[in-house]
Amino acid sequence: MNQKKYMGIDKDPLGAMNATGNIIRDAWVFGLLPETETCEGWTVQRIDALYSQVTEEWDKYGHLVSKLPPDLGERHRKIYDAAIARARELGWDPNANLESQ
Repeated sequence: MNQKKYMGIDKDPLGAMNATGNIIRDAWVFGLLPETETCEGWTVQRIDALYSQVTEEWDKYGHLVSKLPPDLGERHRKIYDAAIARARELGWDPNANLESQ
């Protein structure tokens, strides 16, 4: 059976502003993966295993950025600021999926 493989965070449309992109970025924040790891070619099962590791790390901080120690908070800000800037350059609109009221 041929398993679907992930394209890589660097090739994911609109800057990978989705759950998979967040898992990978959070893994970078916590040092579970080097920032050079794009996860290209990873299976869903491998991404799910990484999600479990990331969740275990977030559990230590109540899943709140504000509770991260200063070094991790700064790393999170750096990684996510760069990701948001890149995604916007690629045309990502954070409000695109919101229903107009």
